[in-house]
Amino acid sequence: MNLEKVIFGFFIVLAATLNFGFFVGDIDNPAHHDIYELFAALVVSLIATVLKLGDRTQISAVHLSTSLAADLQLLAAAMVWGYAAHVSAAGLTPEMTSRVVSLSGGALFANMVSVIILIAETIMQRR
Repeated sequence: MNLEKVIFGFFIVLAATLNFGFFVGDIDNPAHHDIYELFAALVVSLIATVLKLGDRTQISAVHLSTSLAADLQLLAAAMVWGYAAHVSAAGLTPEMTSRVVSLSGGALFANMVSVIILIAETIMQRR
């Protein structure tokens, strides 16, 4: 068993599961979406991106692109949440919560593509 591949797979799956945990719930109810879970999803996604930088294969390029897409979506979601909670006079309204959750949904899709690629890559490997 290769420890590097275990760590790589762990962070890819953890990024997807944390993102899923934040995404689930009523789209416009801020009580169903924890800001710390969004933060954890963003941090783990960034770690997964760094782990994807080393390899130079075509499938690694696709892994990296999905990770960058997820990072961008989660960063945008965090920025919208920060604006709504700390700058906007209206606060975290259902409309702003819907925007944050929608952005995290885009990141969730990118993470699921990355997990599917990881599974396909694992199945195709020959010893």
